[in-house]
Amino acid sequence: MMMKLRKSTIRLLALSLFYLLYLVIGASVFSAIEGPQERELIKSVKNLRSKFLTDNTCLTDDKLEKFIESIVSATNRGVSATKNVTMSEPNWTFGQSIFFAGTLLTTIGYGRVAPLSEAGKGFCLLYAMIGIPLTLIFFTAIVERMMIPTKMFLYFLFRKLGHLYRVFHIQLLHFFILMVAAIVFIFIVPASIYSALEPNWDFLDSFYYCFISMTTIGLGDYIPGDNPDQKARAVYKLGTTVYLFMGLLVMMLLLAVLYDIPELNLGFHFYLKSDEEEEEWARLRSGTESSGPKYTKQRDDDTHKQTGGSQMYQPTQDDVAAATGN
Repeated sequence: MMMKLRKSTIRLLALSLFYLLYLVIGASVFSAIEGPQERELIKSVKNLRSKFLTDNTCLTDDKLEKFIESIVSATNRGVSATKNVTMSEPNWTFGQSIFFAGTLLTTIGYGRVAPLSEAGKGFCLLYAMIGIPLTLIFFTAIVERMMIPTKMFLYFLFRKLGHLYRVFHIQLLHFFILMVAAIVFIFIVPASIYSALEPNWDFLDSFYYCFISMTTIGLGDYIPGDNPDQKARAVYKLGTTVYLFMGLLVMMLLLAVLYDIPELNLGFHFYLKSDEEEEEWARLRSGTESSGPKYTKQRDDDTHKQTGGSQMYQPTQDDVAAATGN
């Protein structure tokens, strides 16, 4: 006898298929866009290499291969071979090390600069094992306090608009205002600054860097201050580290505000707990058929309180106390 699948399990299976399809679509698009560019680059490098060997007959292909491997290995380790390996500052000054430690603890991990020694790799493992959970605790504690003025602003909107709009609509407005502010001060303004400071970055490159960093993807193809001629490199890296920490805190705050809107918590429909809620709702509906309209009204009121999307908001003393942290 086949076991009946839960509704949440069926939805999860459908989500899994959609997610797999999304992966395939993304891979297809990236392959179609980047594939021709890569083939052109390969062709160009082959022609350049062939021309170099033709102009320098005293150099064998094997020697050139070893030379290129050494250059690529050094570049991947964050050491530029241009200008006779001269840089304004090395990779492991204190400012640079602060930047590396920040990207390590926030799990951004650009990967351009990494420990070379065995001792450095071992310390990196231990440092990350302790530091990453510590960073999560620290960020959570800060975001909890950032939520106090955020909720005060939400209750201000409730007082001004609560008699005109539903709770859900006011929450959407509140989230939209915060999201616009975050886009301006965490993405647009920093991108404008980076595009002005980085000689080879345009605004799209800078915005791309900000997005990749704030989402902790950390591809490492764009890193501020990696230009060999960068002045005050350590200070620049330190400022970027401060930006990364502040930006990630704002991103976590946005997620916390979004999570407080039940109607937008789509993930709940895929949890096992959602089955229990639906079963309870079904039992209550069946109970209303014999219990009359009085129980129906009670259940509707409870539903309104949970969703917040079908009633007008009436601020309470508890809300004010929660907003002020008392």
